Amino acid sequence: MIESMTGTLTDLLVAALVFVTGHVLTSTPARAAIVGWIGERAWALVFSLFSITVLVWMAMAYGAAPYEELWFLGGWARWVPILVMPVAFALVVAGATTPNPTAVMAAKVLESPDPAPGIAKITRHPIMWGIALWALAHLFPNGDAASLIFFGSLAALALAGTVLLDWKLEARAGADAGPFLMTTSAIPFLAAIQGRTRIDLAAIGWWRIALGLVIYAVFLFGHKAVIGLSALPV
Repeated sequence: MIESMTGTLTDLLVAALVFVTGHVLTSTPARAAIVGWIGERAWALVFSLFSITVLVWMAMAYGAAPYEELWFLGGWARWVPILVMPVAFALVVAGATTPNPTAVMAAKVLESPDPAPGIAKITRHPIMWGIALWALAHLFPNGDAASLIFFGSLAALALAGTVLLDWKLEARAGADAGPFLMTTSAIPFLAAIQGRTRIDLAAIGWWRIALGLVIYAVFLFGHKAVIGLSALPV
């Protein structure tokens, strides 16, 4: 069924709009109404299935979309993801393995002595920034319309997600979210620059950074086998 909805830029655009709209709606009163009806766990399951299904649709539509060049920056642009992706992977791994009250069903983290441990001292949305960096870095060497829709929509959603997640946290936790929000920042390093927190690389966990780099290396050298195009600049 999904294959019948791929092959044109319009198909890709529709898939991207459905994906983005679905995620934006989770920050509206509609989410609370649905959760009140089916429960938090069922909502998490349903939304996860929705996200995976539409993301697969987007990926298939992207792969099947026609190539329409918008810009060409030369061979140097292939170095952009090479240099940016290690940071993106480190952020995603650290974010996924560190307790964060903005995550689904993780509000109890606010009750801990340090509600903003490790990577949260850099940004309270490390996964969103990791996804945004991944998407933006891939726009440079892929200057076609399909890439702009695919990577551009994911980057926009990830950046907007930093705001949407804050809204949901404040709506859910109210004043209890104060200490977490005051000692962290959505924009990386801003809280540290403003003197509201101190970054401790050891607290982030060197193993998290190392694991991110290992996964990056796997993706870098396995990119051709999986995607069909080498990620290496030479």
